[in-house]
Amino acid sequence: MHWIIYCNDKPDSLALREANIARHRAYLESKPINVVMSGPLMDDAGEKMNGSFFLVDAETRAEVELFNRQDPFFGLGLWSDVHIRRFYKRVG
Repeated sequence: MHWIIYCNDKPDSLALREANIARHRAYLESKPINVVMSGPLMDDAGEKMNGSFFLVDAETRAEVELFNRQDPFFGLGLWSDVHIRRFYKRVG
């Protein structure tokens, strides 16, 4: 089943994100979970990253929560809030 993880960065944290993006990408490349799609959230001008979006495939919410907690961005306290929602794909 699919899950969406939607994370908002804390204000004024772009430097922290950019300084640690290689660690975050390495974590994703280690394939700790089946990531269907992911990428940074952007401001309306499309210029500054300000969050993270993941669409993952996992059996349980516990798997998704563990994946999120082990992300270096989580450990660094980059995100102000994290929302995890089960997703039912109807179209596409």
